[in-house]
Amino acid sequence: QVQLVESGGGLVQAGGSLRLSCAASGRTFSIDGMGWFRRAPGKDRELVASITWNVINTYYADSVKGRFTISRDNIKNTVYLQMDNLKPEDTAVYYCAARSRSSYVYWGQGTQVTVSS
Repeated sequence: QVQLVESGGGLVQAGGSLRLSCAASGRTFSIDGMGWFRRAPGKDRELVASITWNVINTYYADSVKGRFTISRDNIKNTVYLQMDNLKPEDTAVYYCAARSRSSYVYWGQGTQVTVSS
């Protein structure tokens, strides 16, 4: 099992920044990548960004390209999501997920991000 603990959500004005953190513990050797998802009210869950664990490949949704940056610290088993120039449409619950054998199987509890206009 892998446990994921997120932190860093909150309330920010449009144009502001937040950094989310996700610390992994447990059988972290089984992880081959991590991602950040979000779910806004009335919308489907969306993959926002992802990063592979051993080779630094990243993915960003078009809606966040140029504004969000995903990074990881393998020693700390932590992945970060730096969110800049936030917009009201970024308001959502953000979830960290860990991928094993190419499937996201471990999930954090979620952290609320609210961007006011």
